[in-house]
Amino acid sequence: MADKKIVEAVNKVLEESKKLDRKFKQRIDIVFNLKNVDLNIPQNRIDEEIILPHGRGDDAKIALFASGELAAKSKKDIDLLIKPEEIGDLSSNKKNFKKIADSYIFFIAEASLMPTIGRTLGTVLGPRGKMPKPVPPNADIAGMVSNLRSTIKLRSKTNKTFHAIVGSQDMSSENIADNISAIIKRLETKLERGRMNIGSIYIKTTMGPSEKIVLG
Repeated sequence: MADKKIVEAVNKVLEESKKLDRKFKQRIDIVFNLKNVDLNIPQNRIDEEIILPHGRGDDAKIALFASGELAAKSKKDIDLLIKPEEIGDLSSNKKNFKKIADSYIFFIAEASLMPTIGRTLGTVLGPRGKMPKPVPPNADIAGMVSNLRSTIKLRSKTNKTFHAIVGSQDMSSENIADNISAIIKRLETKLERGRMNIGSIYIKTTMGPSEKIVLG
């Protein structure tokens, strides 16, 4: 059952989003402010991937580096296929590849291509936290992609304030609240003092005002 206080906060931001009458579907973001944690120490930084129980509202876009059989059988499941012979061109035109890197949330790759990708495109993908996940032999590619479509990244780097998507305005308040609870629980497990290291939590729509979440 969804946390009542979180549901109430979600209801408020959804009501505000209706008043704005935007001509596009707004996403819902969660914003964390940490306290009493030194993020200059690498092991204290947050870098998590979380499968949201009710999805992101809009599926994450997936790009695949692959050839042969894997490329052929994956076409219907992915958004972009990058063949091995295209990697060199992308490497020589980093400006174009940066646009691709910013347009796709997750990259996956045939395992044998990983060294080449790291050597040629790692300088673009690495800083964005988008180095490809290797596809194991005989993997259920459809299942892998399906999970990634509902996955969000939670990354703090060195900034104590960071955000992540929790859903979209056309989702129910209860489902968004469940997503929020899943993210908070994961974050608490990664902080040395758990909830005590969370200074504040806010949620907001793309264009609307923020609403504070008060945890029970």
